[in-house]
Amino acid sequence: MDEIFLISWLVVTNVVAFALFGYDKYCAQHDKWRVRESTLLLWAAIGGALGAGIAMSVFRHKTLHLKFKFGVPLLLFVQIFLIGVLLTNPGNILDKIFR
Repeated sequence: MDEIFLISWLVVTNVVAFALFGYDKYCAQHDKWRVRESTLLLWAAIGGALGAGIAMSVFRHKTLHLKFKFGVPLLLFVQIFLIGVLLTNPGNILDKIFR
């Protein structure tokens, strides 16, 4: 059950992060209100770093900003590490987090 929640969370946060980066690129090109950088980074930090990284590449967006250029890959590394820890010790850690 906990693994399903984790996978669902990661799917949702990555889709939202990808969509936000795409929407922000669209807004940048059409002189519309932009998505705050803090919002983009927040979605990357709460699990959407992979989606944010893919979006940065696909949309060629925020690739020159140092906090995105280095921050998103760092967040992705940390998230991969934490997911590995959670999945290799599911009974111990997930029970403590979700109960």
